[in-house]
Amino acid sequence: MSAEILTFGCRLNAYESEVMRDLAAGTENTIVVNTCAVTAEAERQARQTIRRLAREQPTARIVVTGCAAQIDPASWAALPGVSRVLGNEDKLKPESWAADAGSAVSDIMQARETAPHMVTEFAGRARAFVQVQQGCDHRCTFCIIPFGRGPNRSVPIGVAVTQVRALVESGFREIVLTGVDIASYGPDLPGQPTLGQLARRLLAMVPDLPRLRLSSIDPAAIDEDLWTLIAEEPRLMPHLHLSLQAGSDLILKRMKRRHLTADAMAVIERARALRPGIAIGADLIAGFPTETEALFDETLAFVEAADIPYVHVFPYSERPGTPAARMPAVPKPLRKERAARLRDAGERAAARFLGEHIGRDIALLTETSDTGHSEHFAPVRLAAHTTPGRLIAARVTGSTGSILLAEAA
Repeated sequence: MSAEILTFGCRLNAYESEVMRDLAAGTENTIVVNTCAVTAEAERQARQTIRRLAREQPTARIVVTGCAAQIDPASWAALPGVSRVLGNEDKLKPESWAADAGSAVSDIMQARETAPHMVTEFAGRARAFVQVQQGCDHRCTFCIIPFGRGPNRSVPIGVAVTQVRALVESGFREIVLTGVDIASYGPDLPGQPTLGQLARRLLAMVPDLPRLRLSSIDPAAIDEDLWTLIAEEPRLMPHLHLSLQAGSDLILKRMKRRHLTADAMAVIERARALRPGIAIGADLIAGFPTETEALFDETLAFVEAADIPYVHVFPYSERPGTPAARMPAVPKPLRKERAARLRDAGERAAARFLGEHIGRDIALLTETSDTGHSEHFAPVRLAAHTTPGRLIAARVTGSTGSILLAEAA
């Protein structure tokens, strides 16, 4: 029996879990917990899972890795049942999974990793993730991830093309480009290619790829090649998920973000003008330190004015060692209440957005026998069962407000 992989956090973690699934193939009685450090809740859930595993499977070898383990390896090594802690770069090295590997805490600060391990399977998934970038050179005041992922490093275009081609040959119909800060792709590579140039090359070099999608992107760094693809390339999905974080200029400045609200609105308006009907998503933090009710109202008003259907909201979570953790805090119950209000605004926008699709034809990637996502990343439920992992045409017959209802064409 191969190693069991438990994943917390982002799409990059999901990709890296598949790399580890390959590298640890044949490793018996081992459970790998791939942690996330974005919020205290993500860490709490991972610790709770490890304690449960130690009770329920006392003979299993528990290996902990991911951003939380990278930042504070000793505390994770001290948990019951943990036999090893691996840094983010070590976890992607074949030698880390050799039979004789296994020191209690690996050397967390390793040299830059080599080219990504080629992955051709994603367990239980219809779409595949491809890592094109690692790390981050920015220092937002709330974010601990640069300490877990290091500086910005980009995957060469040729390596990314080879990975995408292999996944398409394995049957995947949609590829998602992922990383910590994918909009910062390329300045460390010869010729300094941009994310848009990478996407254009991928689509040209892998003509059999039907759908290319982007993970969350910084609105301050969308390059002109990417704008051209958004306008002209049907295989680039009409879905732009922005790392906004707030809709208040004062809070954005205190977060040390690189955009203001006018910049974000300009990005959204340009995307909609270039690609009518494009789906817009946004990451948002509720209850950032110093956020008054008036400042929160600015964010809420921005979300409503921008009519963003896909909002991913986090109540602010203190990350020790970050500047924001030393700022005057908003009470936790108020953070949760504000997060709920932002989600409500998003749900209303989502209901409107999904309602506009009733009666339309969509291209559906099936993920189970009767569910999937459209090209706009709208969740869809089919009236009749079909085969997972296919691209099919469907006609939208209705909406629950959160899910489209459709029939295969």
